[in-house]
Order: sequence, then C-alpha cells, then structure tokens
Amino acid sequence: MARLDGKVTLITGAGAGIGRAAALLFAREGAKVVVADFNESGAGETVQLIAAEGGVAEKVKLDVGEAESVRKAIAFVVDRFGSLHVIYNNAGGSGATDARVTDAPEDEFWRTIRVNLFGTFLTCKYGIPHLIAAGGGSIINTASHAALMALRGRDCYTAAKGGVVSITRSIAAEYAAHRIRANALAPATTRTDRIVALSEKNEHIDRLVREGQPLGWVEPAHVAYMALYLASDESARTTGQILSVDSGATIV
Repeated sequence: MARLDGKVTLITGAGAGIGRAAALLFAREGAKVVVADFNESGAGETVQLIAAEGGVAEKVKLDVGEAESVRKAIAFVVDRFGSLHVIYNNAGGSGATDARVTDAPEDEFWRTIRVNLFGTFLTCKYGIPHLIAAGGGSIINTASHAALMALRGRDCYTAAKGGVVSITRSIAAEYAAHRIRANALAPATTRTDRIVALSEKNEHIDRLVREGQPLGWVEPAHVAYMALYLASDESARTTGQILSVDSGATIV
C-alpha cells in the first residue's frame, strides 16, 4: 500500500520548488493532490507532471494572504474530492528589501507577515473544520532555520517564521482532541530554481551555504520526504514539533 492512499491533500505554493516536489511525491504515494498557487501556469505544469505519472491532481488559484481566496480554495478541495486530510502550508518566502529591523521598510514587514504567517493562519482557520469532519488529519507548516537561530539581515522573515513556529505549537495543543496533528518544517537554504537564479547573480549565497550548511545544499526532495512522513500515518504520534531539514545549519 502506498503511504498516502485515500488521503486528500492541499499543498500551497506547489507551482514550483519544494511545493512541486512534494506534490509529485504525495501523488506517487497515492494521494489526491490539490495544487494551490497564485501562479496558475506553474500550478498547471505541476498538475500535468502528476498526470503524466498516472497520479490524480487538480489546480486552484490561491492568494494565501486573502481570506476569501483561501476559503474558496478549501471549498474547491472538498467539493472536488469530498474531504480533506492533509494541509501543507508551503507558500512563503522573503523579499529583496528585508533587512535588520532598523533598516527594513515597514511595508516589507507586513508583506512578509501576510505571505508567511497570515497565510498559514487563514489556511488553518478554513481548513481545520474539514480535517475535523474527516476524523482528523495532518497540518504541515513551513517555518525556517531562520526561526531557530540568529540570521542577520532578515528580521522580517525571521519574525514571520517565528510566528509560524508558535502558531504550529498552539494548533497542535488546541486540536489534538480532534486527532489533528500540527508540525512545522524548518528548511535551510534550498536549491530551488529561484534560489539557484539568485546564487548565480550573488556569489555570496553559495559561499554562505558552503560555510553555514555542513552537509551542503538542501534539495527540494529532502524537504518533500520529511513532509511525506508528516502527511502519512507513520507520524500519528508526532505533533507540535519543528523538524529541521537544514543540512546542519543550526548546529554550527
């Protein structure tokens, strides 16, 4: 039996990068996958890749920071597949103007909070009732190694991801009685297409990875496999945890 047979999963930001890697992996393991992304073209490509492997997937346009968009996306999942078992809040990121707190623009702070923390809040707010209706399920939030250690020059991102860590633990405590578990992944710098493009323009990114991540670059598949564990019944007694996929960044 595949590890996610019978499970309906929603993955945000699945039009590329880690989200796409997870969507493909989940589908290979038997899940019905809803690929949610603001970039409809990217979401469509992910669905096509899943279909080419014989998997089941649908796409939905989603702005994670807009309540009505989130509500409609959740409704789409349930209307299409009848239930919801796994929410993977993968969408997020930081902007080029992020900086130390005295230098960061105020609009960059709120933009980062909106995408990373408020988006996680909204998806949980509208998704949890359906997990309860399904008899329980798994919430996988995306934090960052930046939430677990000092990371200079990224105070907006660090604050947002620190909030994700805290809300994950609160949700785990609040909804355990409903057989819902909530955990967060904390990846370090991951070799997505976007990061590769940035590193080609900024040599210091590759240097920082070499110096700060003893095992080297994190690949999208490394994070996706940890998400698979959390989505599967293998993690039935794992909740409120922050699981690092950071190539050793937080130990050096």
